Amino acid sequence: MFNSLDTVLDLKKSKAKNPEARVIVLDDNFNTFQHVANCLVTIIPSISEKRAWDLTIKVDKTGSAEVWKGNLEQAELYHEQLFRKELTMAPIEKT
Repeated sequence: MFNSLDTVLDLKKSKAKNPEARVIVLDDNFNTFQHVANCLVTIIPSISEKRAWDLTIKVDKTGSAEVWKGNLEQAELYHEQLFRKELTMAPIEKT
């Protein structure tokens, strides 16, 4: 027999094993719009050039933008790659 409570508990266990995280780029005074947008397109899979530019503009106007959200391991990879390209990064936020 199907038990919905067991299913909910299994989902919670699964989430605990694979926490999600947010990757956030911060505004700075030295990276150009072109550099930030190029890094986003190159490093974050399936991000369109338009989306990269929209996020770059958001970083400039608001001071930060979430550029990716997903499993923690992948978030750490993207965070490190963007950091190596000298983007100013917020600490990874676990969700």
